[in-house]
Amino acid sequence: KDAETAKTAGLGAELVTQADGLRIARIYRSDPELPSERAPLARPGVDAREGDVLTAINGREVRNAADVAEALANQAGRQVLLDLRRGTQAMKTVAVPVDDRSEAGLRYGDWEQSRRAQVLEKSQGRIGYLHLRAMGGNDIADFAREFYTNINREGLIIDVRRNNGGNIDSWIIEKLLRRRWAFWTYEHASPQFNMQQTFAGHLVVLIDERTYSDGETFAAGIKALKLAPLIGQRTAGAGIWLSGRNPLVDGGIARIAEFGQFSAENGRWLIEGRGVSPDIAVVNLPHDSFGGGDAQLEAALSYLDNKLKTKPANPTAPEAIPAVGTPGWDMH
Repeated sequence: KDAETAKTAGLGAELVTQADGLRIARIYRSDPELPSERAPLARPGVDAREGDVLTAINGREVRNAADVAEALANQAGRQVLLDLRRGTQAMKTVAVPVDDRSEAGLRYGDWEQSRRAQVLEKSQGRIGYLHLRAMGGNDIADFAREFYTNINREGLIIDVRRNNGGNIDSWIIEKLLRRRWAFWTYEHASPQFNMQQTFAGHLVVLIDERTYSDGETFAAGIKALKLAPLIGQRTAGAGIWLSGRNPLVDGGIARIAEFGQFSAENGRWLIEGRGVSPDIAVVNLPHDSFGGGDAQLEAALSYLDNKLKTKPANPTAPEAIPAVGTPGWDMH
């Protein structure tokens, strides 16, 4: 790599070119429970809003995306001075740009937040949404935070579209296999179930052609164990796991595909070269998706809405407490 090559940076926002600068069309949303992951323009102390017009960076006038890219080159992690105009008011604020990889993560996170908001709004809070970008250590934390938030909802969409793999499929499926069989309660209290922290509603899993590796193993497990329908498109077909145990003298690694997956039922190949097919095939058309549409998510919502109408959750109500002096077991 050329050490003198400029490293790009961004402000975590969609900027739209207009005659007098760049309008901040959208500041990328992030999980409100994770303030450390906010976009640069959404950080505490940064006075920037959607609708403001960016006119200069570090005193340098910006009129288009190329100007912004040049002004932010090598500025990731450093304070920059932004000249903004809000209506007729000129103002300045200081922000800290992020590198291009973090910027891509912020844009991805904004997409996740928009899916979650759409699900909650359209279902009036009855259905939850959980997205897994991959199957690694960070994704364990994401799953735990989102899954346990949604265990008492009537429906749940687990989205593994674009999931690029890892190795936590068994850990997640284990949580989904848990079943409620009893509960404790007392007067004016919500029931506490055994097994604890168990989801008992209707489940759907979203997959697409970019669901890869352990994301596919997760989808295959969901299908084999009949935990939920798969909605979307056939997955990538990368079912043989890789090994990095072949170091080279130049410091590189020859990654070898060597851990094949086979069905425990009949010993046949799983996933490799074929992928996991959905139970309900839905295509996200490019132009519609570019405009913000998501036919696969809509299909999942429609499926769960129908399920909630035809098979609502069983009410959780304890029988009457026996009269004083009557042993409880005598009632049976």
